[in-house]
Amino acid sequence: MTIFCHIVETKGGQELETDALTDLRPFRIDVAQSEVDDLRERLRKTRWPDELPGAGWEYGIPLSLVRDLVTYWADGYDWRENEARLNDFPQYTTILDGQNVHFLHVRSREPNAIPLLLTHGWPGSVVEFMKIIGRLVDPGAHGDDPSDAFHVVAPSIPGFGFSGPTKEKGWDVKRIAAAFAQLMQRLGYDRYGAQGGDWGSAISRQLGLSAPEHVIGLHLNTLATPSSGDPEDMKLLTEKEKGYIEAANRFRQQGSGYFMIQGSRPQTLSYGLTDSPAGLLAWIAEKFHEWSDQPIDRDQMLTNISVYWFTRTANSSARLYFEFGRSGSSWGKVETSMVPTGVAVFPREIAPPIRRFAERSNNIVHWSEFDRGGHFAAMERPDALVGDVRAFFRRLG
Repeated sequence: MTIFCHIVETKGGQELETDALTDLRPFRIDVAQSEVDDLRERLRKTRWPDELPGAGWEYGIPLSLVRDLVTYWADGYDWRENEARLNDFPQYTTILDGQNVHFLHVRSREPNAIPLLLTHGWPGSVVEFMKIIGRLVDPGAHGDDPSDAFHVVAPSIPGFGFSGPTKEKGWDVKRIAAAFAQLMQRLGYDRYGAQGGDWGSAISRQLGLSAPEHVIGLHLNTLATPSSGDPEDMKLLTEKEKGYIEAANRFRQQGSGYFMIQGSRPQTLSYGLTDSPAGLLAWIAEKFHEWSDQPIDRDQMLTNISVYWFTRTANSSARLYFEFGRSGSSWGKVETSMVPTGVAVFPREIAPPIRRFAERSNNIVHWSEFDRGGHFAAMERPDALVGDVRAFFRRLG
């Protein structure tokens, strides 16, 4: 599929035809067999660290768990089978702001389907959405109302997965949101919704700030809601909300080391993660275990990790944390958004949002709280997430 815009740019006074820059090129995942064989060989030759007796999770992800996952990744997991499942989704690449960007684009047969931009986070990828895309695009096939259908666009964030490493500095949340706005225009979608968690939440929210005339609504399953620190505010908190504050404090004290490292020394970290698949697995799998309370499909998690490995994007994906801080951004500095916003709160989210704080800087029109689930909602609670997305956009109808 190709769109011809016939835009003319100049470089050194010479006109350049830029049709190629607006092409949407069909893409198919086809990892070389030599890469698959190399991965298995490296896994089988893993050099293991020691572990203190009875350490459990206190010092990090346990050795026994990583050993089991490495053994299965090397000798039980089938990349080709999961590669084929990913290739069931129509996907493309295009150039946005000078960067190659990969995306899934799955159109519904329903004539009134709503275009929906799905954005993943770290340590995720488009693999996160494998269980929800079919439900979103073709609800009738799953026994649901066909009128709830969406056209799904799911990009790989620049620097992540098949979008490949970024080639220059400055790919922060604002630049990514601007690129995704350009992508939706290129696909012919003038009005659309956006959904995301983790970085996908920040990017979706920024899209609403920078292009509100194009965004119908935002559905988020992660949302930073910093407290004002006012003692009077704290008196209003329910016991559940106090628990959310405590969870956020525990995360800052005990669980945010990865954020600080990736935000300050991504290059130094990258040597180990790019050379050792066991190291990459431990770095990512720890988050899937700590940030969820529902069993994560082991093959889906390993497919996600395999995408990082085969595309060599551990470094460039980590750079988003560096760029976030370098741009002057902060989770505590939240610009007010007027775009209608729906929030799905899952209790094992890193820092579950608090509505009274969220309403200060967001136009909250829909709020759902679930009794199970965590950070990776599309993988843990796909039915619940899809149902909430439908309910939110139905409300905007």
